Amino acid sequence: MQVEIREAIGSDFQAISGVVLSAFGNKEGPAIVQLIADLLADESAQPVLSLVALIDKRIVGHIFFSKASVNNSGGEISASLLAPLAVHTDFQSQRIGGQLITEGLKQLSRSGIKLVFVLGHPDYYPKFGFSEAGIMGFDAPYPIPQKNTAAWMVQELHPGIFKSISGRVICADALDDPKLWRE
Repeated sequence: MQVEIREAIGSDFQAISGVVLSAFGNKEGPAIVQLIADLLADESAQPVLSLVALIDKRIVGHIFFSKASVNNSGGEISASLLAPLAVHTDFQSQRIGGQLITEGLKQLSRSGIKLVFVLGHPDYYPKFGFSEAGIMGFDAPYPIPQKNTAAWMVQELHPGIFKSISGRVICADALDDPKLWRE
C-alpha cells in the first residue's frame, strides 16, 4: 500500500471532512470539521500546515498545524499546535497517522518552527518525540484537568530550545476556547 502525503488544497475540504467524521464519529466529528474551517479562516492561525494522506488518490488521513507562541519574557519562539489528526477508520493502525506526523514535523522544522505542541493521547504521541509539556515548563492556553496533564505535550524541533524558554502557550483565536482544553 503506497501512501502519498501532500499539502491540502481548498478542494480537499469535503474529503477531509469525511475522514474527520469517520475518525471522530457523529458526536465529535462535526465540531472538529467546524474547527478546521474556523482555523483556515483565522488570521491568527496563519501560517498553517494542512497535510493529507492519499491511497490510490483517495484522501484517507489529515493533519493540521496552526501558529502558536509562548508567552515568555525571553521573546517569541516560533511554534505550532497540532490539532487535529484524523485517519479514516478503514485505514487506522496502518501507520498513516505516524507518516503524517513525521512529514509535518519535518516541514515545520525546515520552515524554522522551534516547538510543536499537542493535546493528544499520551501513549501515541511520545512515539514521535513528544513529551509532557507541563514538566518542561509550558502551560496550556487553559488549565487541563489533572487526570489529563500527560496529554499536553511538546516536541523541540531545534535542540536547545527547552533550555531557553518556558511559559504559557498562546494559540490561534479559533482554539481559544476553554471547552477545547478540558478533555
